[in-house]
Amino acid sequence: MKHRDNYTFLTQAPIHKVIPTMAVPTIISMLVTSMYNIADTFFVGQVDTQSTAAVGIVFAVMAIIQATGFLFGQGAGVTIAQELGARDTAAARKMAATSFVYAIASGMLITVAGLVFLRPISLALGSTPTILPYTERYMRIILLGAPFITASMTLNNQMRFQGNASMAMIGIVSGAVLNVILDPILILGLNMGVTGAAIATVSGQAFSFLLLMYMSRKGENIRIKLRDFTPTRRIIADIMYGGTPSLTRQALGALATVCLNVVASRYGDAAIAGMSIVTRITFFVYSIIIGIGQGYQPLCGFCYGAALYGRVREGFWFCVKIGTAFLIVCAILGFYYAGLIVAIFRDAPDVIAIGTAAFRWQLVSYPLGAFMMMGNMLMQTIGKALKANIAAGARRGLFFIPFIFILPYFFGLAGVEMCQAVSDVCAFVLTVPLVYSELKKMRTDEQING
Repeated sequence: MKHRDNYTFLTQAPIHKVIPTMAVPTIISMLVTSMYNIADTFFVGQVDTQSTAAVGIVFAVMAIIQATGFLFGQGAGVTIAQELGARDTAAARKMAATSFVYAIASGMLITVAGLVFLRPISLALGSTPTILPYTERYMRIILLGAPFITASMTLNNQMRFQGNASMAMIGIVSGAVLNVILDPILILGLNMGVTGAAIATVSGQAFSFLLLMYMSRKGENIRIKLRDFTPTRRIIADIMYGGTPSLTRQALGALATVCLNVVASRYGDAAIAGMSIVTRITFFVYSIIIGIGQGYQPLCGFCYGAALYGRVREGFWFCVKIGTAFLIVCAILGFYYAGLIVAIFRDAPDVIAIGTAAFRWQLVSYPLGAFMMMGNMLMQTIGKALKANIAAGARRGLFFIPFIFILPYFFGLAGVEMCQAVSDVCAFVLTVPLVYSELKKMRTDEQING
């Protein structure tokens, strides 16, 4: 097989060829990553409503753990891509090793803190008395796997930003496939319920970590070597600067889920289960858009580092167009089949009624998602951390968190169901000027340098 030079490919090959090449493996990775929660939700949904709700509640903890991995993976990846674009491989190696060590250490810290405060966390996340035992059983095991999750997410993102998306995909997909295989065996076959779901998830994540570690020593991947660990203030600052938009997006998403569960719990276990199902469905659909955007990021990073600003802009609009077209199709199909889709996960009339209404509200704002996601990733990759953090926090934090308390006050359960759609519209309005200001600046810089 002919060797591909990533620098030449990312900076010179046609946009319509580069982005699909980078994005398809990343989309598969994102879809499969979302399958961890989709699979757990589906199989425990065959058991009872409390188990379904518990998996939805612990999703916030999973999001925080994954956010930590994204912090170090994307934080390092942004700089790694720019350093490789500038042909400075020594700096890229130091960044990769340092972020990896911090990811492992952070995962261990999350495990210890989570186990010590297991019950208070479960209650704070919105567990009702009937859901609490299921939440604690599921979360306890998930926390034990935190170091594997943070490390695998970090390695995955480092590979992706280096332009080796296929290897990154294999590492993540392998663990998810194992998870899906183990779920029915442990949950239904051995009658382990949520405990089996948690064991399957952690087993899959551990397998992904081991495979990614092995593959990080193959091909053009930067090899993780402890002697390259360089915890200087500059490197730590670069990781935080490049990774905080991902942390903001993921952490606020987790906080939003907590707030959603707390408010939904006022309307019973069926409301928590119904809203949890809609959250999983939307996460699954948006994982494709995130995958497209993450396929764009290596091109964006390399080309921005090489001052190819026109190519950065061209790639951005290519992704927005195909992402928006995809979401419009999903919105149309989803609106007509909303009830059937929700029923796949929990065939209970009260859960289906709440989930269907919430899903249809969410579908209204789907077409706005591609521009918001791509804008956020553009600003993150070119180092505009403040704007990227604002855009990242808008959809699930800045607007969603206050609205989830305000709208139900006026509209009751309908306020819970419509909250995300209203938040999305507001976030879109905020994101547009932030993105256009950066695109305009790049155009000006290109003319000056041209």
